[in-house]
Amino acid sequence: MAEQNTKLGIWLMIATTFVFAAQDAISRHLVADYPVLMVVMIRYWFFGLFVMVLASRKAGGIKNAARTEQPIVQIFRGVLLAAEICVMVTAFDLLGLVESHAVFVCYPLLIAALSGPILGEQVGWRRWAAIGVGFIGVLIVLQPGFGVFAIEALVPLLAALMFALYGLLTRYVARKDTSATSFFWTGVTGAIVMTVVGIWTWTPMAPDAWIWMGTLCLTGALGHYLLIRSYEVAEASAVQPFAYFQLMFAAIIGLIVFSEVIRLNVAIGAGIIVSAGLFTLWRERRNS
Repeated sequence: MAEQNTKLGIWLMIATTFVFAAQDAISRHLVADYPVLMVVMIRYWFFGLFVMVLASRKAGGIKNAARTEQPIVQIFRGVLLAAEICVMVTAFDLLGLVESHAVFVCYPLLIAALSGPILGEQVGWRRWAAIGVGFIGVLIVLQPGFGVFAIEALVPLLAALMFALYGLLTRYVARKDTSATSFFWTGVTGAIVMTVVGIWTWTPMAPDAWIWMGTLCLTGALGHYLLIRSYEVAEASAVQPFAYFQLMFAAIIGLIVFSEVIRLNVAIGAGIIVSAGLFTLWRERRNS
């Protein structure tokens, strides 16, 4: 096991969030001209190859990485994450980076709320209170009842729910499988399912679009590598709060690159959601 270095782990997590925010921006740029399914499919081709190369370099190789007693759950996890990415990229196209991430940032609260019924974990009244406060923040962002409610705002909320379920299933399979096994199944399953559904949407891409597509694939691999390294050198509970930096980076990119605006209700709601999420992470760390 790698030597623990919390400070390095935190910086790696912050770097991870920046790379993922850049990846989201590139995705938004590409899906303005090309089908979402095709963009995600090509991204998964590279991701699938990346995890296979990674697995082949470890002890036991691909055969050892693929070994699992729960293949159905692992396959479902992979399909769920691929579908969640498609939904979230669609949200970027519909709402932009700022508002999509302002809603999506509630996923840790959904994980906390669903950990009881799905994993049998105990959720105390303090965390339930934080979850309730967090969803008040979601309502402030969505503004139901104020003028015409934009149905598009539910798209990143659906993505958050899917990602929360993916996170819970990842915890579930971790009881028997290693992180390397879960990572392998995530990449390979996603690549297969996205090829099946995405190949029919193939559209010829311009040369400059291929440059952006290649950059998207590289940022995906780099982001996952940095994330793995972060969890290797520091405890997850120590670095997880810094995952919220992705909201900040996405907002900055949205403002500068795409000329998006941050509405007051979005800023207030996102602030409440992040505060509630940090509280649930603090409670989880304290009780662990």
